[in-house]
Amino acid sequence: MARIVLTDISSTAWEHPADRAALNTLRAIPGFDALIKRIAGFIGDRALRQLLLGSAVRVGPTQRPQLDEMLTDVLTTLDWPERPELYVTQSPVMNAAAVGFDKPFVVLNSSVLEHLTDEEQRAIIAHEVGHIMSGHVVYRTIAIIILYFGLAALPFLAAAVIFPFQLALLEWYRKAEFSADRVALLGAQDRDTAMMLQLKLAGGAEHGHAIDLDAFMAQAMEYETKGDAWDRVMQILNTVMRDHPFATVRAGELQRWIDAGGYDKIVGGEYARRADVKDRASDLKKDYGEASDYYGDQARAAMGTLSDMVGRARDAFDDAFRGAGR
Repeated sequence: MARIVLTDISSTAWEHPADRAALNTLRAIPGFDALIKRIAGFIGDRALRQLLLGSAVRVGPTQRPQLDEMLTDVLTTLDWPERPELYVTQSPVMNAAAVGFDKPFVVLNSSVLEHLTDEEQRAIIAHEVGHIMSGHVVYRTIAIIILYFGLAALPFLAAAVIFPFQLALLEWYRKAEFSADRVALLGAQDRDTAMMLQLKLAGGAEHGHAIDLDAFMAQAMEYETKGDAWDRVMQILNTVMRDHPFATVRAGELQRWIDAGGYDKIVGGEYARRADVKDRASDLKKDYGEASDYYGDQARAAMGTLSDMVGRARDAFDDAFRGAGR
């Protein structure tokens, strides 16, 4: 399949406003930049590279050459000159990551190769390259260290100090996925491939069964539009400590971007170029405005349910106490 090369495309062309706003809000937390520098200096690329060299397989022209060619194709399509090292690591969890500081790496879990088609694998590689191009990787790497390896790896931090950073990082981390999902679509340049990737991240590969993308998209619509106030509260509580949005939410968010014309504009050549983007903060006011609308809809849905939530909790306690008294 011939793909349109997005010459000199800037990451601002695809970044979700909630991603940019959340990251800039994160950077505004007092002491955050100092924390980032200290963690980066403490860990460094060398330690990460040694970990991958020792525990994973580095892709190259003779080592999984199909993946090497996919990476080349993605970098060509996105017109990105800095080639990251690509590794495959043994894991049953279908996932991938872009990590590092000065020289990021892309890591694919082996289950990606088992369950995704070649086109879907290309899309997930594009997703991770999108994180690199958007400048997400330093913050994502630190989030992974804090969230998955624990505070023992960072002896100069205490749990009480890091907890606010955890919450802020998780909120941004989830929003950054919306931006990278757009890059997965731009890399694949096929809507069904990008959506099927989300379906398989949610429920796995076919394994001999029929899977229905239209039914999955209808499920995504149901999750976002059906249910009552209590369902909205449960959705927020189910999400707050996750590092990724639910796959149905990601599919729905990507479809809205398509419907709004964002994808067609880019493949049609109408996009911001790196040569023209001098100041990434120049549109920050607009980003905050758009993000405010995004958060506002969610916040109104959640805050509008407060009395219902409290009422349900009170009724539950009353029922429990009455049951105990009988």
